[in-house]
Amino acid sequence: MGLSPLEKQELIKKFKGHEADTGSCTVQIALLSQRIEKLNEHFSSHKKDHSSRRGLLKMVGLRRKLLNYLKDSDRDSYQKLIGDLGLRK
Repeated sequence: MGLSPLEKQELIKKFKGHEADTGSCTVQIALLSQRIEKLNEHFSSHKKDHSSRRGLLKMVGLRRKLLNYLKDSDRDSYQKLIGDLGLRK
């Protein structure tokens, strides 16, 4: 269910702000979005996996908090990020 190291490195490379950037807000949101997508695929075949569903809801909440922070601090990168990730807001 988790991301492979190769997938993770590609996401970090795509969304990093500078060369040594691995934990910025945009990178964290991109990684969480990818993990959320993978968990949604998992739930199509495992409908009664409630413990993983709880983890999914926690990830969605954390992503929402990070998106709110990014929207307040840097509106331009927020707009670019939600466009790149295909999020609704």
